[in-house]
Amino acid sequence: MASRLLPIRITVWNEFRHERSNQAVKAIYPEGIHSTIAGALRDQLGDDATVRTATQDEPDHGLTDEVLNDTDVLIWWSHGGYLEVRDDIVEKIHEHVLGGMGFVALHSAHTSKIFRKLMGTSGGLQWREAAEKERLWCVSPGHPIADGIGKYIELEHTEMYGELFDIPEPDELVFISWFEGGEVFRSGCCWRRGKGHVFYFRPGHETFPIFHNPEIQKVIANGVKYVARCEGSPYSLLSSNASEPLSPIGAKHTVDQSIH
Repeated sequence: MASRLLPIRITVWNEFRHERSNQAVKAIYPEGIHSTIAGALRDQLGDDATVRTATQDEPDHGLTDEVLNDTDVLIWWSHGGYLEVRDDIVEKIHEHVLGGMGFVALHSAHTSKIFRKLMGTSGGLQWREAAEKERLWCVSPGHPIADGIGKYIELEHTEMYGELFDIPEPDELVFISWFEGGEVFRSGCCWRRGKGHVFYFRPGHETFPIFHNPEIQKVIANGVKYVARCEGSPYSLLSSNASEPLSPIGAKHTVDQSIH
């Protein structure tokens, strides 16, 4: 198995709008959700990672070619501004994931253009904001993303997400949530896309201090390590014409190459 590149170069992306426009959110995340996550990752990963942040209203949404070329794992938190993310930036992120960049989608990122493009589905789900209890059950305790996590993580107050969650069948399912109102949800899902890995992790509504929770921080750090870019051969995004066969082919009919 190819080894992980160290230090892992992480970019934490956030809309950074609710924290500037809503006093309740600002009180929880005065420097922005991205800053809280970035600080936790620095504490969790130490010298094994370098962490930068980017926000939606920066030029190129903070995701210039230079930034993306220097990113092994992109963490994405979004909510209300997802339709404003430029399509050309989404295309670049998609190509980087196929080429090996890890992608961690948090909470409302299920509606983001890039998550839906990677999944090929709508990402639709049921939701309810009633500050109810959540138990985030670990259903794959041997998985690296669950390292250091017990049977479940309990969140006293959270926003409910419920099935059906319109996603492809996960390659790996690490967490399932139960909510006080009775719903369940696939809250920790992994997929492989090209040479890259994707991890979706549900908790993190902006009106609750969920990203200050040490267990949630631990899962995100584990997720970063799991999806991080590996050493190895490059991933080709091109479909080339294999006009010269590896072995002789007996002619069956005349091929008109002008139609290709």
